[in-house]
Amino acid sequence: MDTYHQTYLAEEVAEDHALGLMTRREALRRLGMMGFTAFGASALLAACGGGDDTAAPTSVVPTTAGSTPTTTAAGTRTEAISYPSSRGTQVAGAWAAATNPKGAVVVIHENRGLTDHIRSVAARLAGDGYAAIAVDLLSEEGGSAKVGEADAGAALNQAGGERLVADVKSTLDELARRQPGAKLGVIGFCFGGTTTWALLGRGEPRVAAAAPFYGTVEPDVDFSGSKAAVLGVYAELDTRVNATRDTARVALEKAGLTHDLRTFPGVNHAFFNDTGARYDATQAAAAYQAVLDWFGRHLA
Repeated sequence: MDTYHQTYLAEEVAEDHALGLMTRREALRRLGMMGFTAFGASALLAACGGGDDTAAPTSVVPTTAGSTPTTTAAGTRTEAISYPSSRGTQVAGAWAAATNPKGAVVVIHENRGLTDHIRSVAARLAGDGYAAIAVDLLSEEGGSAKVGEADAGAALNQAGGERLVADVKSTLDELARRQPGAKLGVIGFCFGGTTTWALLGRGEPRVAAAAPFYGTVEPDVDFSGSKAAVLGVYAELDTRVNATRDTARVALEKAGLTHDLRTFPGVNHAFFNDTGARYDATQAAAAYQAVLDWFGRHLA
């Protein structure tokens, strides 16, 4: 998995540059931190349609990766927690308790680390009846706040995909401890969507329902060890990720898993993130309702 997850992280940088969300200089810096030579980084940017301009990127509403608790309009808060990893270290996360929970969900962040946006997803799920932990996959590096959003992708790349999946499994352990008897679900966004697919491909049997948002699957993925009902969320304009949709469909069908691969019209990668330039309120609301409907059928 490591090579595949590294490729995803690098393509995310190249795509952000191609869409005008990042300057060429910054893209080259980030790719260099991932181990690319100047020639290799330039070739990747060119392959993804990036130009040579160094103009300022399109304005994006900033997000933070700090530890301030997030509160939704409904008043649900997240609480900073930590719990053991399989390596004897501590994993940090944001815990959102639900009143009379119908199920419990792990929330996996994008390549920017654990941001307030991702915390708000956990809080929102709790407000709708699903206890949630938003995991910080950069815990071993000192946490997302210490690493910073600009360097989070390189740090995730260095961590390696297998370690990150192991930390998601440790988060499932913690969810099961906090909500004994609850069915467990996973939702992930962008890089978190790819990590969700990877978790399912590792045959994690405890996941009853999963909702990977615009994540890619490995070419030889095998879901035969999974029992999850999978809602795959795709964006119509997200050609890079959509190129792997048929691979996911074939693997899900082969494994006999209940699934729905749903494409939302007129939107691009990361359309659910309400702090980003590609946010679409209408389709984000539709996607969230689809998740609630899916969890209501397979997690509650």
